[in-house]
Amino acid sequence: MDIENLRWWGWGTLDKSYSLEGRPDFWPTLQEWLGLPDGALQEETAPKALEDISLPPSRFEGPTLASLEDLVDGDSVFADKRTRVEHAYGKSYRDLIRLRAGRIRTPPDAVVYPNHEAEIGALLAWAAERDVAIVPFGGGSSVVGGVEPPGDGRPTLTLDLARLDRVLSVDRESHTARIQAGATGPEIEAQLNRHGFTLGHFPQSFEFSTLGGWIATRAAGQTSIGYGKIEHMTQAVRVVTPVGPIETKDVPATAAGPSVRDMMVGSEGIYGVITEATMCIRPKPDVQDYRGILFRGLEDGVVAFRDLMQSDSLRPSIIRLSDAPETTAFAVLAREHSGLRRWIDRAAEAYLRVRGYSLTGSTALMLLGFDGGSHWIPQQWSLASDICRDHGGLLVGRSVGQSWKRERFAQPYLRDTLLSHGVLVDTLETATNWSDLMSLYQTVVGTLKDAITANGGGPGYVMTHVSHAYPQGASLYSTYLGQQIPTSDPLVKQAQWEGIKQATTDAILDAGGTLSHHHAVGRDHARWLEQEIGETGVRALRSLKRSLDPDGTTNPGILLLE
Repeated sequence: MDIENLRWWGWGTLDKSYSLEGRPDFWPTLQEWLGLPDGALQEETAPKALEDISLPPSRFEGPTLASLEDLVDGDSVFADKRTRVEHAYGKSYRDLIRLRAGRIRTPPDAVVYPNHEAEIGALLAWAAERDVAIVPFGGGSSVVGGVEPPGDGRPTLTLDLARLDRVLSVDRESHTARIQAGATGPEIEAQLNRHGFTLGHFPQSFEFSTLGGWIATRAAGQTSIGYGKIEHMTQAVRVVTPVGPIETKDVPATAAGPSVRDMMVGSEGIYGVITEATMCIRPKPDVQDYRGILFRGLEDGVVAFRDLMQSDSLRPSIIRLSDAPETTAFAVLAREHSGLRRWIDRAAEAYLRVRGYSLTGSTALMLLGFDGGSHWIPQQWSLASDICRDHGGLLVGRSVGQSWKRERFAQPYLRDTLLSHGVLVDTLETATNWSDLMSLYQTVVGTLKDAITANGGGPGYVMTHVSHAYPQGASLYSTYLGQQIPTSDPLVKQAQWEGIKQATTDAILDAGGTLSHHHAVGRDHARWLEQEIGETGVRALRSLKRSLDPDGTTNPGILLLE
């Protein structure tokens, strides 16, 4: 995480934010959603200043620290307050409320930036000899507690892979690239684009997350429908484990027994440190054509979505279908225009009402897009438009796609603003088959609303979109808002969040949804893993952990309960 001007207490960098200027409807509507009278929103509060935060002293000093520094080249070991704070937590709601309050009980004792793979092997051996826990660290964007030190009494060393940031080679004939695990999304794309290629992986955390983190968490980018999830892109992977390196064969397919590659993808750092991977890449598309389509209700949109995914003739890059509450939020956050543009906006709203659509009613908004050649894309749109119209879809043009692309990486900054005003805001995601999707949707939304109210959050506001789809089914991604319990104690706020998390996760699993589609397990979901994969499945993972990490050195407490 070698990024200047980092916002250690929130998302991204200090020079950026999600501007609410020109969006006059947002604050009044938010108060209505939260069940607050006018002017009752909490006054803005700032995070605790870094200089006022007290950390336990580092347990690495004297000869121990010197022996650690001897393992790495140059200026690579840091134990200063800022570096330890930046690596103490990820970016979940639970993480941020503790960071903002300065409640950091188990920061890493030191952070090391390895310069090459050999140093990682030496660091793992050093840690095993001294009963030190190792936490692999990419961009620190985990929202499930995936980079939090264990707090089990052992000293902790965080390995930040930011210096392993290069595309090592590009095979133009095979459409593959060998890439170091510490490269961030922008670094990967900049280097591949120079060769005329793209990885096509654009999660919302794109600007700050890394290849190793994506592979370790089985991540999905916003264009996963067209390019695949990260496991579909990963052809080979190299992992340094405490007992030695694992390097899977760089071939497109093999029948040589169970896939060791697949054992490493999604392993969340518990077996070792991912150092590089061979990735499937694509030629950079000539055109990206993303447009909006309105449906009179979510069910109409879901049927159209399913037909689009099950068509033999279509290859969309992205389909994202927002339910009515999320469509309303999209409208509320739209910038207000003036002059002729404002008149055009009002005329468009009147036209939609006449046609039976309302951005603040029951209407569902779909974002549909294609990447490819300038002659191929119009053919795709012709076929897709017919399918959408068959289900009452109204095409509303490219402005929706342009607006979404402008702000897709900026929206996490809005969470920091909401937290400053005492708003509980978090997300959760799951996936299921098409036949169960609407039932699971109703379960998730209903349980979230009830749980927010039961845990002191007021009426709550829940918005959901369907995305990351397959011919067989799709994921559901919900964002929920509520009143944060008015206290300065982050443990009380954490208990409120945990009550909501427990009720909703239980309901998802009982309804047949998956524990996680692309956010991984981490520390926050580990208690439900046995319900997801069974007792025998957990035993198998523990057995592999003991084989590759006999001393329990790497990422203890993540994925598997201790």
